[in-house]
Amino acid sequence: MTSQEVALQVIQQAICTLADWAGASLPDGCPLSTEDTEHQAVAKAKELLSWKKPEVSYLALLFDEVKFPDSKHRDFEPHYCPVVAIEAKDNCYPSIPYPLTEPPHLENYKEKVKKELENLREQDCKNLSLLTMVLEKYGSCLSSGERNIALIDMVRSTAAVASALVDNHDANEIGLIAGDLSGIQKFIYTISSDGALKSLRARSFYLELVTEEIVQQLLEELKLPRTNVIYAGGGNLYLLASNDTSKVKATLNTIRDRFNKWLKNTFQGKLFLAIDYLPVPTTALKSKEFADIWTQVTKNLAKQKLRKFESDLHDFIQPKPSHEPCRVCHRDDLQSLKSLNRREPDSSRACWMCRTMFELGDELFDVKAIVRSKRSNIKGGVGRIYLPNFYYYFFPECEGALEVAKDDETVLLVNNWDLKKYHKNNTVPLLLGNYALRSEKKEKYQKKAGFIRANEMAEKAEGIARVGYLRMDVDRLGRIFAEGLGKNQTLPRLAGLSRQMSYFFKVYLNSLAKNRKENFLQTRNSVKILENAKCLTEDERPNLLFIYAGGDDLFVSGAWNEIVEFAFDVYQCFRAYTGRNPDITLSGGISIDCAKFPLYQAAKRSGEAEEAAKGNGRDSLGLFGGKFKWDEWLGIQENWDVIDEEIINYLNTEFKPDLWGIFPIVEQLKNLESNYSRSFIRNLLMTAEAQENILAKIQDKSEEQQREIRYYLHLPKIVYTLARLPSQVRDNDNFAPVRTSLKNPYNAPYFRAIATWLELLNRL
Repeated sequence: MTSQEVALQVIQQAICTLADWAGASLPDGCPLSTEDTEHQAVAKAKELLSWKKPEVSYLALLFDEVKFPDSKHRDFEPHYCPVVAIEAKDNCYPSIPYPLTEPPHLENYKEKVKKELENLREQDCKNLSLLTMVLEKYGSCLSSGERNIALIDMVRSTAAVASALVDNHDANEIGLIAGDLSGIQKFIYTISSDGALKSLRARSFYLELVTEEIVQQLLEELKLPRTNVIYAGGGNLYLLASNDTSKVKATLNTIRDRFNKWLKNTFQGKLFLAIDYLPVPTTALKSKEFADIWTQVTKNLAKQKLRKFESDLHDFIQPKPSHEPCRVCHRDDLQSLKSLNRREPDSSRACWMCRTMFELGDELFDVKAIVRSKRSNIKGGVGRIYLPNFYYYFFPECEGALEVAKDDETVLLVNNWDLKKYHKNNTVPLLLGNYALRSEKKEKYQKKAGFIRANEMAEKAEGIARVGYLRMDVDRLGRIFAEGLGKNQTLPRLAGLSRQMSYFFKVYLNSLAKNRKENFLQTRNSVKILENAKCLTEDERPNLLFIYAGGDDLFVSGAWNEIVEFAFDVYQCFRAYTGRNPDITLSGGISIDCAKFPLYQAAKRSGEAEEAAKGNGRDSLGLFGGKFKWDEWLGIQENWDVIDEEIINYLNTEFKPDLWGIFPIVEQLKNLESNYSRSFIRNLLMTAEAQENILAKIQDKSEEQQREIRYYLHLPKIVYTLARLPSQVRDNDNFAPVRTSLKNPYNAPYFRAIATWLELLNRL
C-alpha cells in the first residue's frame, strides 16, 4: 500500500468511530476501512500513540496543561471546549469558541454530526481530503479518549506515523523534518512606495504560498500525504517522514538547493531556506523526548541560518554593475525598471518583483481559491505568480478553480469550511488571517475597489487623523512547545497546541475583526471567562487591514483609535481562548503616524514598541511612549500583583484608588457629558514630562529619592490642575472618582499615557 492509502485507512476508521458515536448510517457500499483489514503500519501507529479504540467524548482544554517549571502557576478551575463545528455563516468567519467551565452536553451536537455524515456519498469515502476536512470541522472539539487530545489531532498524528512506517512497520525510528524561511522581516517590511499597504499585504501572502510550495514539493518527492504536515505557515514547517535517512536527506538537499538558488537569484539572498531532519525513536512519540527532538531540530536550523549561502559567498563579493535603484525595495541590480502602476506612467519606477506585488495586492481582496499547476496558461483567473516549477492562479470563486483544475493539480480554498467544495480529492484548505475593509474609492482601472488605504483610515479615525500600526506575538512560544506540557509533550498534544494557536491567528482573528459584536461585545455577557472584559466603546471597528496574521503573531494597520481598541480586544480574547493560563500571554506594540509616514518606518516603530513591551517582563503593551502590563492598561484591580512587590510595599500606607490604571480614567473622562479643557490634558503631560526629566537627572541617586519623584512629585501640580477645571466638570458626580484617583500615587506612572490618549481623541 502507498502512504496515501495507509493514511486513508486511519481517516476512514475515525469516520466510522464518529459515525458510531453519532448513530449515523454511512452509505451502502461505502468502502470504509475496519480493524480487520488495516495495514500493519496502521496497527503499529495506533499502538505507538495508544490509540486503541477511541471513545468520543467532550474535550478538556489543552491550554490548561501548559505550565513552566519556574512559573507562578495559580490553581484555576478546569476548562472545556464547547462542542461547535468550525463553520462560517452569513458570509462571516467562524465564531471564536471560548472555553467553558463545565463539560458541555453532546446530544444536540450528535444530531448535527449525524446529519453531515449521512450526506456522504459512496465515492466520498475514498476522498482523503474531504474525510480529513470532515474530522477537522467536527472533530476539533471532541476528545479521542484522552481527555485533552482532540480527535482530529490523534487521528492526523496516527495517520502521519502510519504513513512514515508504511515501508517498514517494525522500524524503531521515523523522521522529523523542520524548515524555516528566514529573512521575512527584511522582505516584508523594508519597502517604501505608493500603495505600500497593499504591497506589504501581498508580500506576506506571497511568503505563505512559498511556504506552501516547499511543503507540497516535500510531500510529493517523499510520497507523503497531507496528514504528515504537523504545521506550516509564516515561513515555518514541520513534517513527519520515514526513517530512510539517506533518501530523506537527499530529498531535503535537493529541495533546499532548488529553493535557495531561486531565492538568491530572485531576492538577492534576502530570503534563505534552512531545512533539517532528525530521526525520532518511535518510543518518543508519546513522551517528552519528542519535544526535545523538536527543539533540537529547530536549533539546527538556527545554525544553518548563520551559514546561509556559504557555498555561494564568491557570488556575493564579486563586483557587479549597479543601476538605478528600485524606488520600492531599493535593489540596484536590475535594469528593467518600469512604472509601479502600469496604468499610471508617472508612478514610481520599480523592479519586476515590486510591480508583481503591487498588482497582486489589487487582486487579493477577492481571491477565494488558488490553483497550483505546471501549466503556464489557465483561463478564468484574476492573476498568477510563479514559484519554482509551478504557477499559482488566483480565482474569485471556488467553482471556477474547481472546474479548471486537473486531477494532478491542487486547489487551495481560502478560509473555506464548506464541505461541498471538497469533493475533489486534490482540494485542501488554506487558512489565512486576511481581514480587510474594502476602500470606498475605486481607481479608474479597477472593476471593484481594493483595500482601504492609509489616508482613508486616517480620515475615519476619531479625533486626530492618524493611522495605527499594531504588532503582537505570543510570549515564550518556543518554551511553550519545548517544556510547557512537561511529561505530556507528546506528538498529538504538540500537534494540538500548534493547530489551536494557528486557528486563533489565522481564523478567529478574522472573526474578531469582522464581527466584534458577536465575538466580543455580546459574548462578555454570556461567557463566564470573558465576564470582566473591558472596552472603551461598544462600536464595531471595521477600519482595519491585516498585513500579516498567522502562526503566533500579527501586523495590522487601521484607524488609530480602532487599532488601540483592537489590540485590547485581541489580548482579552486570546487570554480567554487559552483559559487565562498565566503562562500563555501576548506582548504588543503600537505606533501612531500620519497617513503619508513611510510604512517601513511605521513597522519599525511598532516593532520597537513591541520589543519595549517584551523588555517589561512580557505580557505588556508598548503605546503612547510607555510600556505597561496589560492589566495596568486595563485597570484590572484584582491583579495588583503586576505592580512590583517593592513598590506595593513602598506605597503600603496609601489607599487603593477607585480608578486604577490607564483605561478606566480615560473611559471616565471620555464619557463625561461636560467636556474638560485642553489645559487639563496639557498639564497632565507637563507633569509627566517633569517627572521624566527629573528622573533622568537623578539616575545616580538612591531608589528612595527616585520613588519620591515618580510617585509624589505630581501631587501639587495635579491639585492645581484640578482646581482650574471648569465648575461644570469639577462638580460632576462622575468626575469625583477621577479627581481622587489622579491624586493617588498608584496612578502617577500613567499620566503620559492617559493624557496622550485623551489628546488624540479630542484633537481635530
